[in-house]
Amino acid sequence: MSDWGYKPYVPVAERRANAAKQVAKLKKQGRVVSPVVIEGRKIARSFWGKAWCDNLERYSDYANRLPRGRTYVNNGSVIDLQLARGKVRALVSGSEIYQVEIDIAIAAPARWKAICADCAGSVGSIVELLQGKLSKNVMERVCRPADGLFPAPREIKMSCSCPDWADMCKHVAATLYGVGARLDHEPDLLFTLRGVDHGELVSVGADLSITEVATGSERVLADADMAALFGVTIETAPPEAKKPVAKKALTKKSAGLKKAGASVLADTAKNAQTSKPASKTGQATSAKPRVAS
Repeated sequence: MSDWGYKPYVPVAERRANAAKQVAKLKKQGRVVSPVVIEGRKIARSFWGKAWCDNLERYSDYANRLPRGRTYVNNGSVIDLQLARGKVRALVSGSEIYQVEIDIAIAAPARWKAICADCAGSVGSIVELLQGKLSKNVMERVCRPADGLFPAPREIKMSCSCPDWADMCKHVAATLYGVGARLDHEPDLLFTLRGVDHGELVSVGADLSITEVATGSERVLADADMAALFGVTIETAPPEAKKPVAKKALTKKSAGLKKAGASVLADTAKNAQTSKPASKTGQATSAKPRVAS
């Protein structure tokens, strides 16, 4: 412990080793662990992830603590991150494994209704919304500092088990950046976090010609949406169509049946004549049935 009450610096390699041990221990206990993994130098690449991080950096309250937070999240120090309605919980590896708890206010109903009303008719589908393929006016409205969807500092309450006296320590900052990274892959968690239904942003005033589909095509549209959202190709087997029967083949078949029928009738008539031979007197005699011996 240093003279200022802080624990001595622990190298990144040692922190990672300690984090790996802690993760293994938690998994052994049956806990589902969801670490934040950053690929490359950028924390977030999608619209929603970048918008979240930009919102954090917009507030001067956080300016002094954010750089250390970026370093921590980039080197894999956020070993578990869980998001729920109005809550963020994380384990961050530092000199020890610290617990971070962040409460984010649920978006006020009036604010959310105003956002939906201002964006009415501009969002065509859920996929379009989650991919961030939005018009400029929708993006500006959703990200508006005063009354947009992203939380202001006064709507965020944070705590960490580390000895740092500041409200936003580097572990909290790393966790908040981790939320931005998580939104890159699960953008719907932003709406969960703020306690709103993203479907309302699409349905209010949406053009039915875009969202309404004919019965029987739901599977095709669902597969297309999934492919667009996750960047995969979904192959579906085409419905089996009835094989057309050539008219010529039917004609031949009919002719064959007629010919076979005529042959059967001729044989029957022949057998009937041979079964009734004429007597010497010229009168027909009935044939006696043969009895098997």
